[in-house]
Amino acid sequence: MKKIAAVIIALSMAAMSVTGCSQSGAGSSAAATPENPMVLTLAHGLSETHTVHIAMTEFAEQVEEKTGGRIQVRILPNGQLGSENENMEQLMAGVISMTKVSAPGLATYNEAYHAFGLPYIFDDTENFYHVMDSAQMQDFFLSSEKDGFVTLTYYTSGARSFYTKNKAIRTPEDLKGLKIRVQDMKSQTDMMQALGGIPVAMSYGDVYTSLQTGIIDGTENNETALTTGKHGEICKVYSTDQHAMIPDVMVMSAKVWQNISPEDQKIILEAAHESTESHKIAWDAAIDEAIAEASSQMNVEFVNDVDKEAFRQATSGMIGEYCAQYPGVQTLLDTIDSVE
Repeated sequence: MKKIAAVIIALSMAAMSVTGCSQSGAGSSAAATPENPMVLTLAHGLSETHTVHIAMTEFAEQVEEKTGGRIQVRILPNGQLGSENENMEQLMAGVISMTKVSAPGLATYNEAYHAFGLPYIFDDTENFYHVMDSAQMQDFFLSSEKDGFVTLTYYTSGARSFYTKNKAIRTPEDLKGLKIRVQDMKSQTDMMQALGGIPVAMSYGDVYTSLQTGIIDGTENNETALTTGKHGEICKVYSTDQHAMIPDVMVMSAKVWQNISPEDQKIILEAAHESTESHKIAWDAAIDEAIAEASSQMNVEFVNDVDKEAFRQATSGMIGEYCAQYPGVQTLLDTIDSVE
């Protein structure tokens, strides 16, 4: 029934898009008024309690307030219109105005986004924030109009590390022979192969049962998965190798973006960046709570004496291959390195 409802909603929104873009009401922000606002649809797959949904809700509220009600953002959470990939396809087809995706998911449309799925492109969390908040990254985010979308802002999803039922992962050698769940992304599968483990791509919803039944020996994610996903009930060793920092990004259709006046574009970007700052605070609190709960209530051991340099060296060749195969990746990595 949920899938049927999603199809019905998508078809009705597609019908609206035939006469304009993926918004209702005024066709441009210049023509919008509080009585006839420009209404932008933002579909995503997260629950309404997720920190990113809360941040995007703050964004929507700020846009409406800063434009005096002339521009409104209508959020459709919980996968009402399907998966991340489906939402992005809907955005490119003009069915919806905006969505939230994991940054590497945009590589289908702009190859440079492969870079965000690569291991150790950021030194640490401080460096991640410094680079992602830079003017150079903002220029990159807005440079993809020709590809059909622009990125308004990012939301951290933390540092991803390996965790298993009972084995600490201090060096790549510790992964050899282990079946490790990874996201269904080429970069993640390639990374696991470079580290000597056996990659098993599967959806997040299947991870708990697969750990429980032994289909996989471990997985990789940020600390909140131990508690919100209940993985800490099975996996008792979390090794903080922090091999990847893969941001979520909020994107808008380029056609919609072009129907927004420069003044209103500035307002939207300000509201987006403010929501990112709020999300950083909420995310830090969520990580602290997850570590405390996993340690005290689930008896998860956090292993911090990980040889990160060994992991970097083991994956350096893979990064070189991506730069050779996707010139856009090399360009973006050069941009990241240029941020002072």
